[in-house]
Amino acid sequence: MSEVDIFLIGVPKAGTTWLAHTLNQHPGIVLSEPKEPNIIASHKGTFIRSVESPEWNKFETCFQGEGLRLDASIHAFSCPLAASRIKERIPHAKFILCLREPVSRSFSHWNMVLNTKESKLNGADWETFEKAWSDERLRIDSMYGTSMKNWLKEFSLDRFFIIDSAQLRANQAAILEGIENFLQLDNYNFEFSHSRHSNSAAKRRPITGIGKLTRTIFSIIPTFIKSPIVRILQKRDLNIYNLPVLSTKGISHNIDSSDFKICGNELLKELELFQSISGFDTTHWREEINHQLNLN
Repeated sequence: MSEVDIFLIGVPKAGTTWLAHTLNQHPGIVLSEPKEPNIIASHKGTFIRSVESPEWNKFETCFQGEGLRLDASIHAFSCPLAASRIKERIPHAKFILCLREPVSRSFSHWNMVLNTKESKLNGADWETFEKAWSDERLRIDSMYGTSMKNWLKEFSLDRFFIIDSAQLRANQAAILEGIENFLQLDNYNFEFSHSRHSNSAAKRRPITGIGKLTRTIFSIIPTFIKSPIVRILQKRDLNIYNLPVLSTKGISHNIDSSDFKICGNELLKELELFQSISGFDTTHWREEINHQLNLN
């Protein structure tokens, strides 16, 4: 048995949290715990990088139950090492790739990092979107063409199921049925709720001092005691750290045409490359970016 059967490889801020947990409802799929084990890729989130070889044995504790094993480490798509590492170890793996118009994706990613304070913790000045975009660690997750070119060196295009994240709201049943067919699974009657298991701005509340203390206390509780509690909370999509005493209202900037002008031209080229090698239509994204670029 392979350590993993399916990889949800990207991208951040494109509905992947909702998609992963919704797929986990299917009796033929088991989602890793945590959702993003970050074992294979050298990109361990937005900022952390590691060139150490994957510790494949860590997957032994990531899955509970029977079914196709789903790893949703969404920074894998932009990692230059992940594709070759998976090809060598799991040559028959399948990949789900959920994408979003890349300027708004990048802007949402920046907003999220401001709320989590990751940039400050990692010594990066992301005070403005322009400053954040100058950092390769933000840009790379929106370089769809460059990343896809790297993956297609190792895997054929038929190993990928590519999704426009907007369709997760507009045509979720059709998208999920398409994934089931791609994975050769029987159809399942999924429960849809976009408010559950979403990683929205409203749910990204900076943690308070009391919240940090609570998290520290909870971290020292033995896993066998807290795991049942964690599973119940996750199933009900309850995050105790969103309580007012444990967190505060987060930052939420609104995107406008000036933000598109910061990175739009660069991302247009990436979208053209992505479409040329994947066959995935990016016309609507390119039209939106061009529209914003032409506004005064």
